[in-house]
Amino acid sequence: MSLIKFTPRDRDIFSDLFAIQREMNQAFNSVFNRDEYTGLTNWNPATDIVEGKDEYTVRIELPGVSKNDVKITIHDNVLTVQGEKKQESENKENNYHRVERSYGSFMRSFRLPSMVKGEKIDANYKDGILTIVLPKAEEAKTKEIEIKF
Repeated sequence: MSLIKFTPRDRDIFSDLFAIQREMNQAFNSVFNRDEYTGLTNWNPATDIVEGKDEYTVRIELPGVSKNDVKITIHDNVLTVQGEKKQESENKENNYHRVERSYGSFMRSFRLPSMVKGEKIDANYKDGILTIVLPKAEEAKTKEIEIKF
């Protein structure tokens, strides 16, 4: 199995489905004059995966998530990132007119197309972006074979 190269023209089918879900929620809430979406949900943070010559780089948007609330594992060449974005405690004196920020748990799993060096994986979290660098194992790197005469 190999990764499919992304081109900006490609559309994510799930973004269209999420847009339809948002519109349905807004329509339902406007009919019954109820508060819009509470924000509590399971969510899928946006993720980029880039394959370089010697490594894979995974970048995941996790704004507002504490690094202590994120767990990264790799098993059978499947990278799993899971965690939780906790809702801030509400001030009962405030009257919220709108709540649009999402809170809740998330879990993303990605099967890597080649083996990686598990002991050399590096993860950094800065400015709401989790960056995971997974060096390829030697047997996963492309090798040129010399033809002997």
